[in-house]
Amino acid sequence: MSTSFRRSSGPVARALRALAALSLVLSSTAAAQGGKQVAAAAGSPELEQARALLDKYQDPIAAVHDGYFSTLACVEYRQGGTEGSMRYVPGGMGVHFLNLQHIGPPLDPAKPQILIYEPVGGKLRLAAAEWFVPTEVAGGTRPAIFGQDLQGPMEGHHPLQPAALHHYDLHVWLWKDNPAGMFSPTNPAVKCPKGSYSFDEKAPKMVHSGRH
Repeated sequence: MSTSFRRSSGPVARALRALAALSLVLSSTAAAQGGKQVAAAAGSPELEQARALLDKYQDPIAAVHDGYFSTLACVEYRQGGTEGSMRYVPGGMGVHFLNLQHIGPPLDPAKPQILIYEPVGGKLRLAAAEWFVPTEVAGGTRPAIFGQDLQGPMEGHHPLQPAALHHYDLHVWLWKDNPAGMFSPTNPAVKCPKGSYSFDEKAPKMVHSGRH
């Protein structure tokens, strides 16, 4: 911007300055909104690619068609984790859609074993993906993906899973911003609606197998 333009006080100059200021505000607002939506995927090209590949599952019906089936309940951990259990911050997970066909090595960024949806206004909104490996399938080796070790081993998430289902898992909040971190199992911003199929669970106990 030239010095003469900045000092000008005519109607055209004032209008241009107003438009410039409005453009800056709109750009900042759009950036903030976009950040909430894609902050999780901005960390690395691999995460961005995974998010792009899985975007089709924002429609839960598309997920069902590809072999993901709802575990029905919305899961929340209002008390977080305590001594001897997994270190969960108080927060929710949401509704898990499980694909049994994807269980087994190796882990594939395009094929998470679980998709997680947040109930919002009577609809399901895709919030996260979860890579899930039973300890028997892991074969004594801790699985990893996106440069992150899967968390665990831990007991199954009762009551939706048998406690004997020992496993590793990694939650990746690719679509919903998580104040606790992209790889936190729970999200303080996720709340389950009151109802018969919303469970306030206790964090699963850690498993000490000696082989992980």
